[in-house]
Amino acid sequence: MPDEPFDRLFDFPAEEGPAENGSESPGDEPNQELVVAYTDGACSGNPGPGGWAWVVPDGPYAAGFEAQTTNQRMELTATLEAVRTFAGPLLVVSDSTYVVHCFRDGWWEKWLRKGWVNAKKEPVANRDLWEPLIEAVRARGNVDFRWVKGHSGDRWNDEADRLAVEAGTLQTDLAG
Repeated sequence: MPDEPFDRLFDFPAEEGPAENGSESPGDEPNQELVVAYTDGACSGNPGPGGWAWVVPDGPYAAGFEAQTTNQRMELTATLEAVRTFAGPLLVVSDSTYVVHCFRDGWWEKWLRKGWVNAKKEPVANRDLWEPLIEAVRARGNVDFRWVKGHSGDRWNDEADRLAVEAGTLQTDLAG
């Protein structure tokens, strides 16, 4: 991990404490290496054509697209695809507070308790993506989340953004 300060409530290295979803730290599983996946979503117009991507530093990546979508849906899709792709301990690094705060602040627990309504007593937006994402994170117990500021020069966040924009612009899937 970089030699930078961590917010003790959230941005700590995996070996220093529990994961934000209430499970043991993702790096605690024996014989399984922690995978770090940067995720991002992009949309030209909101709604409009969009793309999503995840990338593992110096490793694999994937990106996809939708013809008519929103940026939030692409952020969720990128995260869901990363969670579905990697079976072992996973740290999702995202510039989406929408995704990160859901798990950090336990929004999902309130949504489940209140029958999928938000704090404004309105139906939770993008429930069709939230439900499988929350189910996968809960079932696994080895997924953690960290926020990174977007467009701030973070190499791998910028790469996830580039891939998401490319997939959305070209309306094509990418993998490598």
